[in-house]
Parts: sequence; structure tokens; C-alpha cells
Amino acid sequence: MSSFGTVFRVATFGESHCKGVGCIVDGVPPGITLVEADIQAQLDRRRPGQSALTTKRDEKDRVTIMSGTEFGKTLGSPIGLFVPNEDMRPGDYADMRAIPRPSHADFTYMLKYGIRSSSGGGRSSARETIGRVAAGAIAEKWLRDKFGVSIVAWVSGVGAVTADTALELDDSITRQVVDANAVRCPDLKAAEAMTKVIEAVRNEDDSIGGVVTCVCRGAQPGWGEPCFDKLEAKLAHAMLSIPATKGFEIGSGFAGTKQRGSTHNDPFKLKNGKLGTLTNNSGGIQGGISNGEHIIFRVAFKPPATIGKAQNTSDFEGADSILSAKGRHDPCVVPRAVPIVETMAALVLADAAMSQLARSAAMISPTPATALPESEEL
Repeated sequence: MSSFGTVFRVATFGESHCKGVGCIVDGVPPGITLVEADIQAQLDRRRPGQSALTTKRDEKDRVTIMSGTEFGKTLGSPIGLFVPNEDMRPGDYADMRAIPRPSHADFTYMLKYGIRSSSGGGRSSARETIGRVAAGAIAEKWLRDKFGVSIVAWVSGVGAVTADTALELDDSITRQVVDANAVRCPDLKAAEAMTKVIEAVRNEDDSIGGVVTCVCRGAQPGWGEPCFDKLEAKLAHAMLSIPATKGFEIGSGFAGTKQRGSTHNDPFKLKNGKLGTLTNNSGGIQGGISNGEHIIFRVAFKPPATIGKAQNTSDFEGADSILSAKGRHDPCVVPRAVPIVETMAALVLADAAMSQLARSAAMISPTPATALPESEEL
């Protein structure tokens, strides 16, 4: 499926080397101030060619609002967003038309559909995420204006190099701080080591994986549903739908399995007149519902599948082949994945917030109507 969300919904379209990509966003409240610049900032952080650590594909990724606004205000109708593809080189993929790339979607797409986009991976390409980021930027603006929510993510791991986990508790970490270096890691010592790792694999025509940490501040209590639509389940769904993702954990995550309940539990305490928790091993969500603390989660990304290093593999007919992929590809996706994680989180939180607003409105008892006088008997 190419759509996501229940109340705040987005459907994305386009392939890596077609004329363009974009999305249709439905459920956006009317009257929100919205112009292209509100969306462009996150697209600029996602776009290729922004540093020596990313693909050399040169795309400006300039977004155009096609519908749903007038005089800079949302109308409540579907918002159409479009970004043209400009620097396309489908010829770079000629050798891959007969050979499925190892660990890529070429093989499974062919099995499922009997046909595939052989240039750039089609819908399995990270270029599809442009629509997600554009829609998520709108969701994020609404969350910020309505509730004061701020969402910031950063690279917390590349290969074996990890950043200081104390950054998750540091509210001074902003996007400006994150973007101060090309790898997008606010731990400067770790960032330097991560950069060297990415440069080394790039020079060897190879790739490396990593981890993105995300902190959502200002989420209101009560967002999320019990059982199957738990807020962390929705976040996991969103994050694991991003290309190249292989893992999701929230709060203490897998490390929490090594603790006892007596140390892992989050005790309650009055904080600024409101009940909150002293610790946040729960990651801001309990029973699938936000508790008002920061929502903290991490997303694991595998090494990009398309690499220039020669690989022994087979073609679609089963014949032994050697594949050395051409084209322009990221040696590590996590620096560019940061805004994708942020905007997907915004889509989930906006959808959950709108659902809770609808529930709260339904819980308010209507004012009883004034009793009409009984009609006289004829």
C-alpha cells in the first residue's frame, strides 16, 4: 500500500527515475498557514548531494503545492504536493535489468508483480520518501502550532561507533545542533569517528549501516489506542516502512531486558503541579498511550544494498554473475534518514492527536435541548 494514516492521511506516488514524486495529504485542518517554505526545509535536509558523505545525485527537490491552499491558508481539502525528478540517469542501471541486486527489492518485486522498475528500484527507492517528508512537514507544523510539540532526531550510531546515550535526556539538542556536522551527530567526538567510517567504506565502494535516535517533546497525555493500535506500534509501523530499516526500539528497548523491574519501573512524582515519572524507561508511552513524558525511540538502518564493489550473485535465470553496481548511491543512509524519521513520527503523532481530539469532543455531553410544549389534543 502507498497510503498511511487514519485521520491525517498521506498517499505517496512516483518512482526514482520517473518525471517526479509527491503525495496527496488528506485530513489537514482548514485555516493553517502553509506555504512551500514550510515544507522545503525538511526536504532540503533529506535531498541527495548535500555533503560528501551522501550520494552525488544532484536534485534540488523543490516542492510545489498543487492544491488545498489559497492565499497561504489550508482549505481543509486534500493538499497535493509535487517534486520533479531532474538528475535522472536510468542508463546507470542497464546491467541490473537482468541481475537482481543482493538484499534489494529487485527480486521480490519481480516475484510479486511480474514486472519491476529496473532503474533506481522504483517504489523501493528512498526517493519515494520525498512524499512522506513533505506530508510530515505539514503534520509537524500543525503539532508545533497546536500543542508546542518539537521533534528532533540524530545519528546515534554508524557501524560500531555509537554516540553518548545521555543526549536523549538533553533538551538543548536542536536541529541546528544536529546539523552542525555532515553526519548529523551532536556528539562531536563520535561524529568525527562516524565520518571516518563512512569515508572508508565509500572509498572501498562499500556501505555501512547505522542508528537514528528520535526524541518527541511536548506530546500530550492520552495519544494512542489500546491493544492493536498502540502508539509505539504505530511508530514501529511508520519507522519500519522506511526503506533500509531493520529494527525499532522504544525507551529502554532491548537494554531493558537486562534489568529487573525494581530498576526498570518509572516511579510517579508531582512535577510542576502535574503527575509525571522520575525516569523514562517507558519511552513516554505506557499501555500504548502517551503519558506526557518525552517519546524516545531508535531506528536501525542496514547498509545500503546497492554498492560498487563486485559481488558474486546470480541473474534472474539462475546463471552465475558478477554485479558491480553503477550509479550514485549513499555509502550510509542515516545522515539523510534523520528528517525522514522526524516527519514519519510527526505523521503518527498528528494522526493520534486528531483521534484523541475527536474522542474528547464526543465525550462532551451536549446541552439538553429546551423542552418543547406538548401540543394540544385535537
